[in-house]
Amino acid sequence: MPKSSSTPAYILMRKALLDLRNQAGVNQIELAKRLGRQQSFVSNFERGNRGIDVIEFHAITRALGGDPAVVFRELVAKLPKKVTI
Repeated sequence: MPKSSSTPAYILMRKALLDLRNQAGVNQIELAKRLGRQQSFVSNFERGNRGIDVIEFHAITRALGGDPAVVFRELVAKLPKKVTI
């Protein structure tokens, strides 16, 4: 059984956050500073080595200048009908 951070749904979420970071023109180091974390925190969730929860999703999205509700709504529209965890 794959870990949840490697499921298709989780991969879509990681891609959404990576795309947002790239659109914002922010590198991992800058995002980590905005979050008060180490760069490895960003690297680990972007590579799927670490999961993130809804509060972290909110903080990451805000740190990148996004609206968490909008980003989440766009993500949900792309999710498969059956989401495995």
